[in-house]
Amino acid sequence: MTAKNVIKAYFKAFNDGDVDGMLECLAEDVAHHVNEGQVRTGKAAFAAFCEHMNRCYKEHLDNMVIFEAEGGTRGAAEFVVNGTYLATDEGLPEANGQTYKLPAGSFFSLENNKITRVVTYYNLADWVRQVSA
Repeated sequence: MTAKNVIKAYFKAFNDGDVDGMLECLAEDVAHHVNEGQVRTGKAAFAAFCEHMNRCYKEHLDNMVIFEAEGGTRGAAEFVVNGTYLATDEGLPEANGQTYKLPAGSFFSLENNKITRVVTYYNLADWVRQVSA
């Protein structure tokens, strides 16, 4: 399986709301670099993050473009996040079902067809503007 295929499977699982499917794509000691947050290490920390995100947000990604570096050990994706803010997330504006549309990107490292590092970036100030309008 190529890095591109692993990344594609990861995002398909995301869009399907399939956390277990996402976890299947990850190495046990995955390093998850959250946008403007701390690095979480391991599948259990990643699963807890997903549980929190699914409580506060409903998101679907589209306009996906996936890139793979030579050698298959790194990849990236550019996409648009279409979301609904469901429940207030600590330290952020109050949620009342606001929708948002946000360009974003993720970077990946892979070993043995498993994702060992996920780094996701988006413009938090843009998101805050959208949900505060």
